[in-house]
Amino acid sequence: MATSTTTTDNNDIDLSLLRDRLVSIALEAGRVITGATPSTSSTSTGTKKNTADLVTETDQAVEAFISSKLSTLYPTFSFLGEETYQPGMKLGREPTFVVDPIDGTTNFVHRWPYVSVSLGFAVDRIPTVGVVYNPFTRRLYSGVRGQGSFVADVPDSATVSNRQKLPLKPLEPLAGLASSLIAIEWGSDRSGPNWAVKCSTWARLGASKDEGGAMVHSARALGSAALNLCAVAEGSIDAYWEGGCWAWDVCAGWVVLTEAGGGIVVDGNPPSRSGNANAQPARQDGDDASAWRIPVDHRKYLAVKGATAGQREFVEEFWSYVQGEMVYEH
Repeated sequence: MATSTTTTDNNDIDLSLLRDRLVSIALEAGRVITGATPSTSSTSTGTKKNTADLVTETDQAVEAFISSKLSTLYPTFSFLGEETYQPGMKLGREPTFVVDPIDGTTNFVHRWPYVSVSLGFAVDRIPTVGVVYNPFTRRLYSGVRGQGSFVADVPDSATVSNRQKLPLKPLEPLAGLASSLIAIEWGSDRSGPNWAVKCSTWARLGASKDEGGAMVHSARALGSAALNLCAVAEGSIDAYWEGGCWAWDVCAGWVVLTEAGGGIVVDGNPPSRSGNANAQPARQDGDDASAWRIPVDHRKYLAVKGATAGQREFVEEFWSYVQGEMVYEH
């Protein structure tokens, strides 16, 4: 990770050029990924903290490639990547690339084609540019703060075409949970209080009204935080609830979502249980304001699609079904 502490104003950075460079790097990285042949039994596949937290030689090689490219193009900017992260590293206020070389490693080793190169860029700890590329479906998402977000096809793994502004359907009022499709993930931590909160919350979201549940239409799991956020940005999924992922999992997708018709990312814990000491200033009034403007490295997220009305009511209804408090260090 670079150690630069220089603060650079967004006005000094050509964000459109930076986005275009990230797109080129993502496409190159995608060709490396699709050319690899991982498997669950391969000697090139290892684990981190447990057998569900996988890492491959391809993850490491792709991050090294991305880091090298970015350090050449932007030598004074910092870099925070999943594979080179060390405990104690923090996202600072200086311009920083926030990178997950393969978001969806478990999918990758099982050859389930929901894998992404997630390239985020933050300034003053605010997600500012995001590029998310799935090299298997050849679907490319990009966004720049204040400039909107887009999805495009990459028909030959090198050429971008059919660029469309997000969301893909007209905005409309957001109905309640009972009419929603929710993205949720198991994650790699499968024990302890956080796991219990997740399991009990999933049960309440899915249970019938007679059983005290929200009875959402259904739940989905793409296996990639970045792609889950992009699905919310498209409008095909209404919300995504997650605890335990990291800034590199969400930074790029965060930009894509928040630039897609007013999508939002708020605290995954209800305000009375959020313990959010690092929240940014809020738009909303009241004691729960910090829960509405969380930092990108908060590690507990509820992402909700853009809508003409009903976002706040949807979030508050969702919070009412969260069973306990998720606690993650960041």
